[in-house]
Amino acid sequence: MTHRICTLLPAFFAALLLTFTPMVNAQANPLLGEKLTLRDENKLGREFDQVIRSQMGMVGDTYITDFVTDVVNRIVDGKRPMPYTVKSAVIANPIMNAFAIPGGFIYIFTGLIQEVTTEAQLAGVISHELAHVSQRHVVHRIEKQKKIGLLSTVGVLTGLLLGIASGSGDAGKIGTAIAMGSSGAATQAMLNYSREDENEADHVGLNALVKAGYNPQGMPQMFEIMQKNKWFDSGSHMPAYLSTHPGTDDRITYLNDRIARMPKEFSQRTDDNTRLHRVQVLVRGHMSPPKSALAYWNDKMATGLTPMEHAGRGITLSRLKKMDEAQKAFETALAQDSNDPLISREAGIFYFKTGQADKAFPLLQKATIQNSRDAIGLFYLARLQSEAKQYRQAIANMQKVEKLVPEDWEVHHHLGMILGESGDTFGGNVHLAYGGLYSMNMRKAKLHAQKATALAQTDAQKETVKQLEERIKERAELTK
Repeated sequence: MTHRICTLLPAFFAALLLTFTPMVNAQANPLLGEKLTLRDENKLGREFDQVIRSQMGMVGDTYITDFVTDVVNRIVDGKRPMPYTVKSAVIANPIMNAFAIPGGFIYIFTGLIQEVTTEAQLAGVISHELAHVSQRHVVHRIEKQKKIGLLSTVGVLTGLLLGIASGSGDAGKIGTAIAMGSSGAATQAMLNYSREDENEADHVGLNALVKAGYNPQGMPQMFEIMQKNKWFDSGSHMPAYLSTHPGTDDRITYLNDRIARMPKEFSQRTDDNTRLHRVQVLVRGHMSPPKSALAYWNDKMATGLTPMEHAGRGITLSRLKKMDEAQKAFETALAQDSNDPLISREAGIFYFKTGQADKAFPLLQKATIQNSRDAIGLFYLARLQSEAKQYRQAIANMQKVEKLVPEDWEVHHHLGMILGESGDTFGGNVHLAYGGLYSMNMRKAKLHAQKATALAQTDAQKETVKQLEERIKERAELTK
């Protein structure tokens, strides 16, 4: 349950390939040559989601994820009806991107959140990606396997998703190799279809953005930001096959022309960006490269930092092990606004990590009273209570965190440790097993599952073990 930077693992991309590989056997897979149903699509999406969550750094801070979920839900409301329930997640990765997968799963990178200047711009990207989902673009590509060749489809889709998830560096180059290793004709057919997808996603996404109540200019503004950051430039390490998509200039022109024909009041809409800016402080403080983040805070000090930004500077300084300066920054933030729950939380975490439990406890308690959905605050409060041997309170608070972020391995690990220390060895082993499961340490998961099985006595405990074993088996299938 830490704010961590994502490291893209090779296993993630191998697992993506394996997800599609079973389709090679036409006799074993009734989907080949047929239309994929919504049930098929949802199953495919869940499999992708498990791989992505197990191999990429997911943000567990509910202040950040709740904000993104609210933006996503607002766009979904503007797109009604949708054929499935949309589920969003935030990936801790500095790449400026977002992507959606079949079944209504959408992932937003922290790098994208950091770069936008308005909520409408973030909503513009989200509406574009959700248009890919609602129009079932990936599904339609899979259905075209009958025409363009299955192995080519596998290669292109795996390379496409690898490139999207990375966008730079070696992983992006590998994505290019996978995709372009397929036959040229089939690959070109796939890419032609993708160009159509992008045009439709721009059109449908802009409609949703307007219906959701956002300023439609957020979408072309976001393309301009991406262009400025050379996201679409072949000079970046983005897979080369994506450069055949419509040019950014053309798409900006198309969007601006459409907006010019809309009622003027649409372009006069304004966002309340207060919440966005607070989320950006957390992202910059915890997930941006610390030296560049500190340079940003120091430059901004000339014009004055807000209390929340002083806390963000304190977070960055603590990451750089400049503890005295960090403490001063947190003290300044608290002096300027002692009632801000995020400032209280971040200062409390700092005091916890520096061994100042007497200062940490009241701040974390105050923060979680003010925001009962603060998973990070509850996590550290529970750890403080456990260290003070207040096991009943610690267990109750860590269980709240588990409900908020059910697949965070650190939460299960610490809950398992607290339960074990309190004398509940069965519950402790169950959650240590889940900790292993969600961190993809299958040996640890199976070891603690076996211990839990040996300790199970009641019917309820036996059912708990049964569900645990099913989850382990399900997750193990993705790693074969």
